[in-house]
Amino acid sequence: MKTGILFDLDGTLLDTLEDLLDATNYALAAYGYPPRTLKELRRFVGNGAENQIRLSLPEGRKEDLPQVLATYKPYYTDHCQIKTKPYDGILPALKILGEKYPIAIVSNKPDSAVKALCADYFPGIYALGETVVCPRKPASDMVFKAMEAIGVERCVYVGDSEVDVLTAKNAGMPCVGVLWGFRDREDLEAAGGCTYCGKTEDLVNIIEETIHGQ
Repeated sequence: MKTGILFDLDGTLLDTLEDLLDATNYALAAYGYPPRTLKELRRFVGNGAENQIRLSLPEGRKEDLPQVLATYKPYYTDHCQIKTKPYDGILPALKILGEKYPIAIVSNKPDSAVKALCADYFPGIYALGETVVCPRKPASDMVFKAMEAIGVERCVYVGDSEVDVLTAKNAGMPCVGVLWGFRDREDLEAAGGCTYCGKTEDLVNIIEETIHGQ
């Protein structure tokens, strides 16, 4: 049975937080709202752009969500590669893994931004973001669509948040939780736990151990 590897994007492969913050604060400022901090936004990301903006708005002002979100999305797509970069060690790990296993990237950020980022940093790797016809994680739709695209029957899922743990659980696959991203180990444990990876230099070994343990 052919095995693949599915990666989350933000907080797993790419450190995107500063560009996400800048785009969020741009959209908030356009409607007269105060900015958010990196610490705040770290807790807001991971469950799609709409949820991110909803949490970023002040309490009691959610009626402006559609307009703020409509301002945020195109601005972020056009400015998503300013401060963003792969985490140290990620590119060599993907090269090693890609020589042995089909790989795909699935993300809750808008599909246009996902494709723009992945075309630049991870060319040739199938990448999928949220669209109107593909619900965001933790629904398993995105996972199964990616598996079909890369031609595999089973996968290991790699992510950094409780959403990723739940996604893997919903798709019936093992999860490797990385600890350099946007959530703490306690968040992953609260979601049901997984196999943990604390350093990028250990990622290849831990993923392969997880694959062979299936």
